[in-house]
Amino acid sequence: MKIAYVLNTYPMPSHSFIRRELRALERAGVSVLRLAMRRSPSPLVDPQDREEAAATDYVLDRGAGRLLIGLAMLALRRPGAVGRAFRLSMKAGRAAPSGRLRHLIYLAEAAEVARRCAAEGVDHIHAHFGTNSTTVAMLVQALGGPGYSFTVHGPEEFDAPAALSLGDKLDRSAFAVGISQFGRSQLFRWADFDTWRRICVVHCGIEPGAFARPQPLAPGPRRLVSIGRFAEQKGQMLLVRAMARLHPRYPDLHLVLVGDGEMRPALEAAISAHGLEKAITLTGWLDEAGVRDQLAAAHAMVLPSFAEGLPMVIMEAMAAARPVIATYIAGIPELVRPGETGWLVPAGDVQALADAVAELLETPQDRLETMGQAGRQRVLARHDVDVGAARLIAQFADAVVAEG
Repeated sequence: MKIAYVLNTYPMPSHSFIRRELRALERAGVSVLRLAMRRSPSPLVDPQDREEAAATDYVLDRGAGRLLIGLAMLALRRPGAVGRAFRLSMKAGRAAPSGRLRHLIYLAEAAEVARRCAAEGVDHIHAHFGTNSTTVAMLVQALGGPGYSFTVHGPEEFDAPAALSLGDKLDRSAFAVGISQFGRSQLFRWADFDTWRRICVVHCGIEPGAFARPQPLAPGPRRLVSIGRFAEQKGQMLLVRAMARLHPRYPDLHLVLVGDGEMRPALEAAISAHGLEKAITLTGWLDEAGVRDQLAAAHAMVLPSFAEGLPMVIMEAMAAARPVIATYIAGIPELVRPGETGWLVPAGDVQALADAVAELLETPQDRLETMGQAGRQRVLARHDVDVGAARLIAQFADAVVAEG
């Protein structure tokens, strides 16, 4: 069985879960063709990401002219299919703020993807995120190419389902995947009732071997780590404000922010304004080994997000036997158990966040270790990447049979 993964920008530092999924599929014997629209605009820190980039075909590398010529040639050979796909792209373009011209570009990309799939003998297409990558996959099917499925992560898809034509994408797909029960429920909102049976949950996964020997909690002052792209939805600014409230009482507390992004200057300014330069460290993006090192050095992981799907960094922190402080949103409560594996707080409440951190700081170390071990057992039981890959393979096989 050969599966084409259709992606927008790949690989990206924040999309390591896709890389792990692809490699788990290949370990299980599935042949995977990586087709991304564009390369990462940021330097790739992790050697594994650089390996993935070398193994990926980039559609836009062919240039706009060759893509449009390819679409025109396909229209000469299969005018009916191209006409149907064109109408579908214009329907999606009417609903989207990006407009019809952008969707004409997606149609040209789809013609190239369809050509590559035919040349490579692809049986089925899978996309990640219900955004433009799935638009391309849907148009490939309309052009007469393989059927498609896709994984929805959120929150972007849940913020603008109509603009993304999410209902059409769900109803036309062989199946769709939510990464949590919450995510699956949100897809139910936009799919026909008959489509519900084709919407399943496949958890994103970790590689247990990468966390085979978690480090014990270090003695001494407490250290927190927060990992994620520096963007408003991740809530790092709220965490800086919480640290400002905590610092007078807990001057030895240290926070490490791992990641980067458009909000970095604002975070740096806030850290300086509160006089927290010695209490908060920004590392930039780290490779997977660097992330594991930061988790090993921390006593807990904090993620004060306002909008999420089900964050990989929570899974990684729990696999490293670290308690988690997170917000009570999306799929997070399906994994983090208050009082058992960590703390959950209302999103956007800086005082509740500060109170949770203070409670963690007052918790004896042996209790934190017990919570960390409980979280480790929970995540290993629910989020093994090879188990998730096996579920996907079963779905792919059923789709290929149904598509005949």
